[in-house]
Amino acid sequence: MAYFEVVNELTLKVTFDNSERIHTKAGAMIGFQGELNFDKELLGPGRGAGNAIIGQITRRLTGENLPLMLVTPRGKAVGYFANLAQHVVILELRPGERVSVESENILAFTESCQYSVRFMGAGIISQKGLFTSTLIGPGQCALLCDGNPIALNAPCSVDPDAFVFYVGQEDPQFRTQLSWKNFIGQASGESYFLEFSDPRTTVIIQPSERTSGIDIGIDGQGGRPSRQDNRLFR
Repeated sequence: MAYFEVVNELTLKVTFDNSERIHTKAGAMIGFQGELNFDKELLGPGRGAGNAIIGQITRRLTGENLPLMLVTPRGKAVGYFANLAQHVVILELRPGERVSVESENILAFTESCQYSVRFMGAGIISQKGLFTSTLIGPGQCALLCDGNPIALNAPCSVDPDAFVFYVGQEDPQFRTQLSWKNFIGQASGESYFLEFSDPRTTVIIQPSERTSGIDIGIDGQGGRPSRQDNRLFR
């Protein structure tokens, strides 16, 4: 099997002790020991060619297309994977357990995980729109976070631009707090959020916010103070 562990918070170490393969973000390999083969996945993961083609078309149409490579060991090997010095979070998914995550936050997952894209209306304000990527266990996955992750147990509310992923079966609800101040650029900058109500849901957020995908202020700041755009890479 392939065993996932985090090294120095920013790197995924994968130990291969047989022929189990993993899927990783294309170009994420930073080093390896032993023999590993890296092949770009033209159609992406899928159970059979037909499902893989349908999955690729769906991901492209929804904006959740993630360039992946298939990593195959030749005997015992160790691989190291990272992306832009982002923090790595590892999840061990039980059979049927589901994690919903933006495709850009996926670093790697084992071949036993089911990878797909599904509709989630609550994502309308986040940059990725109406759809989210889903991984269903059993298996392991490694996800990316800008800064040390913060885990919240539902019920809770979070900023869509700081949201990373959640583990649970119930999708969040989209809530707004709009007033006339939003339209003249005098709002607090916290005009919308995702609300999670199922106590069985765990939500992960990051101490860094994306630039929102919607602009509701006449000052061109979308109702958010400019100081919140703290991305290192543009």
